[in-house]
Amino acid sequence: MPEMPEVQGLVDFLGERAVGRTITRTSVAAIAALKTYDPQITALHGATITASARRGKFIVLSFSDDLHLAFHLAKAGWLRWYETLPATLIKPGKTPIALRVALDDDSGFDLTEAGTKKSLAVYVVRDPDDVPGIARLGPDPLDESFTRDAFAALLEGRRTQIKGLLRDQAVIAGIGNAYSDEILHAARMSPYAIAATLDADDVDRLFAAMQSTLREAVAEASGKPPADLKDAKRRGMQVHARRGEACPVCGDTVRSVFFADRSLEYCPTCQTGGKPLADRRLSRLLK
Repeated sequence: MPEMPEVQGLVDFLGERAVGRTITRTSVAAIAALKTYDPQITALHGATITASARRGKFIVLSFSDDLHLAFHLAKAGWLRWYETLPATLIKPGKTPIALRVALDDDSGFDLTEAGTKKSLAVYVVRDPDDVPGIARLGPDPLDESFTRDAFAALLEGRRTQIKGLLRDQAVIAGIGNAYSDEILHAARMSPYAIAATLDADDVDRLFAAMQSTLREAVAEASGKPPADLKDAKRRGMQVHARRGEACPVCGDTVRSVFFADRSLEYCPTCQTGGKPLADRRLSRLLK
């Protein structure tokens, strides 16, 4: 799933390559992906892109104060860029392409989604906050106003496992499964730790790990074209998706806990006092 660093990389790329260009046509290949009907997507035809921005994991292309194209790539979506857009017709139901956007210099992009579970979402709106997922977003962890004390206030009183809290977009915007694993590893903290029980030193360590992990990942993604962003993300991971490999910090074996549709990865030595975590169904550490 694209998370904040990769989405920011896409936003920066579109800012350099698409801002200033005019949309000549759009082709919707997955009708279910288009979540709005007013304004119609044809309102984008002839409109010039004036800005590219990120809101959590959403990408927002603006055309004016009251016309925006917002999209969320979900778990298996991606943006495929073309310097020269293919002339082939898109056949709905026969392609992973959900939306094709053509620009006035013959370039353009596709929004694609792999797999059978379709969650990619596209919105044409007058205000980005008209998108429900954007309206409910919590603060951006890299915003200057998001201080250590602001973070501590979010944690206070929450009887929630810290892994789930970091992934909750209504609490903190932009962090998903992969980077929550990485942040917790950098903070040397169990994913099952309860947010409300963290002391001041824990909060300091977790906030610093969140800032450094995300800033380094954003810097790594900066300047890369869409085709290179996924590999850059994989290379930067210390524990996520590295089950069975050696932890780069201590050399212990990276372990996994499996859920219905995802897993988490962690290092027992670095994060759980050397104890393997129980299967999530047990909801406790193995004794």
